[in-house]
Amino acid sequence: MPDGRSGVAGRKLPRWRRLASPLTRRILAVNLLAPVVLVIGLFYLDHYKQGLIRTELEGLGTHAKVMAAALGEGAVTEEEASGFRLNQAMARQMLRRLAEPAKLRARLFDKDGDMVADSRIRPGPKGAVQIEELPVAGISRWADRLRLTWERYTRWIPVDESLPLYTNPAHPKAGEFAEVMSALAGHQDWALRVRKSGGLVLSVAVPVQHYKQVVGGLLITIDGTNIARSLFQVRVAILEIFVLSLAVTIGLSLYLAGTIARPVRRLALAAERVRHGQGRGHAIPDLSARKDEIGELSVALKEMTEALWRRMDAIEAFAADVAHEIKNPLTSLRSAVETVARIENPEQQRRLMAIILDDVGRLNRLISDISDASRIDAEMSRIETAPVSMAAMLNALAEVHSGVAETEAVVFAVELPDGDPLEVPGLESRLVQVLRNLIANAVSFSPSGGTIRLRAGRIPSGVRVEVEDDGPGIPANKLESIFERFYSERPSGEKFGTHSGLGLSISRQIVEAHGGSLRAENRPEGGAVFILDLPT
Repeated sequence: MPDGRSGVAGRKLPRWRRLASPLTRRILAVNLLAPVVLVIGLFYLDHYKQGLIRTELEGLGTHAKVMAAALGEGAVTEEEASGFRLNQAMARQMLRRLAEPAKLRARLFDKDGDMVADSRIRPGPKGAVQIEELPVAGISRWADRLRLTWERYTRWIPVDESLPLYTNPAHPKAGEFAEVMSALAGHQDWALRVRKSGGLVLSVAVPVQHYKQVVGGLLITIDGTNIARSLFQVRVAILEIFVLSLAVTIGLSLYLAGTIARPVRRLALAAERVRHGQGRGHAIPDLSARKDEIGELSVALKEMTEALWRRMDAIEAFAADVAHEIKNPLTSLRSAVETVARIENPEQQRRLMAIILDDVGRLNRLISDISDASRIDAEMSRIETAPVSMAAMLNALAEVHSGVAETEAVVFAVELPDGDPLEVPGLESRLVQVLRNLIANAVSFSPSGGTIRLRAGRIPSGVRVEVEDDGPGIPANKLESIFERFYSERPSGEKFGTHSGLGLSISRQIVEAHGGSLRAENRPEGGAVFILDLPT
């Protein structure tokens, strides 16, 4: 195909654009919107996170109360001067034993605010030793590594900057923890803090009491690893759902594109090839088996293409017929003109001039009818139809023709239903032209004293009009030929060239433009009848 052609078929598209048409890309974009919104939820799980924090704090509070009750019963001594006080040696031992199973960090402060015991600090021969938990080996370790990798690459997600920074001094005082001060006052309290490297630290403080007397404050802290792990598991679940939904969405989108976009593209390419192709080798794909809108579109395009070829054939045949019909009077006219110049006899000159005038008139009728026939389709496509009363039209035409000298020897009989105007949508002037042609044709074949019957009535599909005459009828093999262009079957004795042979052809063209039909039949008792059916 030449490079200068435009359109779908004339462009060399990249491979990815040929595989994914614009409609396919739009289908994918619309269908992927929901999974993308789902995966965005990976980064924002605040409501779920707050629920996890509340649950974790409630669990810590329960552990703290149990530990505080045990310490209040087993690690308290009575002093005469100051009353009940914590036994530091016993408190350290009990605190370590109570905190280890739950893997918590517990710190105990006396009522003066000094730290008495820390579950992470063990006494040793060379001083105190602080214990740090190592990550669990195996699958959990790799899961934690994956989670930490996730957290490392998602630090751009905004955190709550209102949380205080968590610090871990070597010798903390109760005053450095507001929740511990609240516990020393006899109330349970909790706090949230954030590490400098990221991650939450949750803490709960409860009073340690002996006979309702507060002897110290127990602080339990835990990092947000469990919360982060739970959030990460939820994100992994969402990610799995996203991957599955993404695969299903892409598959369904490609299937949808295959059933919509690809057939439409095939139709567009075929239409483009028909527009630019030479000859009729390019056909519109037949997708009528689909039984949907795409199938209807393919049928419509196929029928439109066939109608276009038929129209082109009709134009070509019409041009050939016009050239042939005009050539005859032109040849006669040329011979008469050449002859009249050589003849000196006045009588022969007058006869030749009469022939010339007759040929000129014949040419004028031909040109007028040809012009009328060529503009009917365009005129019918532009002008809006209006209700036309066929009953009133038949009465008017019968009355007009009854008073014309040419039809005085013919009787008109009109048969119409009572009170029914027989309205049809159409162009009144063109329908009048059809009936005048049919009436004129009936008049020319009717014998003297014959009757022309104009009959109309309702049929299931619309209105039927019949024009009957008492003439000789139509040869059985010519019932369709009389509607062909330039076909003329005239009565004997009629002057040659009076009719162009386009009247019935134009009449059928007008009727078909109205969505109706026009045909001819012979009456059993003699004569012809033209049957005109128009839809309502």
